[in-house]
Amino acid sequence: MKPNSIIVVLSFAVLVVSFWNRNDIPGRIDVLPALANEPEQTRSNKADFQVNFRDIDYKVRPKYRYALEGLVVSFRHHDGDTSRMHRLSNDHLNMLDVCVVWGSNASPELLKKLTFWNGVFTCNVKTRDWEAWDAFDMVALSNNHLLSDDLWIRDQVQKIRIGDQIRVEGWLSSYGTRTGNERGTSTTREDTGDGACETIWVDDFSITRKATSNWRLTMWGSLLVLSFSLAVHFSRPYRPHSGGD
Repeated sequence: MKPNSIIVVLSFAVLVVSFWNRNDIPGRIDVLPALANEPEQTRSNKADFQVNFRDIDYKVRPKYRYALEGLVVSFRHHDGDTSRMHRLSNDHLNMLDVCVVWGSNASPELLKKLTFWNGVFTCNVKTRDWEAWDAFDMVALSNNHLLSDDLWIRDQVQKIRIGDQIRVEGWLSSYGTRTGNERGTSTTREDTGDGACETIWVDDFSITRKATSNWRLTMWGSLLVLSFSLAVHFSRPYRPHSGGD
């Protein structure tokens, strides 16, 4: 096998493996001091308000002013046009479910022993390490339904990756359409099961520290090498093999 063909095969194999692991929690995370704090929640006197988004009228009922600093361990983007549950309820406001941790849960040594994933409306965690399970604080984890009609905010949340540290400010709120059911919100971090997620009307969102993922760096690097080696392969003139009698 020619050297360039070997590079094509190896770079493709590395690309597949790194793509598969691209959403793993990074092994090295520089945790910001703000993640030591619990979410800030204060009662709000903000009046109910209505918004129109994608030609649908929604009523939002703010309950508490809320600010959250957390490390992203799982997320699920929502699209009211393609997500069946959101399409049936005409829900275009819920742009993202993001599961975050803070406090002692944000330890990289602990997180690498846990697996997180988002369902349609839930965040799940599991591990085979009983010591890690005992050390994990379920009160320092939350799944957050993020709502906004602001296109800039909606664009920013599309950029999050596993391991990013984020700050979300807004209101814990219930919301719904005029003809649909109202979706509520949790107002405590200590509940579990259905209804335990925080529903946040977001008025400010920022990624306070981007994660550095070696798997993602490897993925992009292997894609670059693969693209270059394929370009070299197809740029060479075709030479048919000569056969003998």
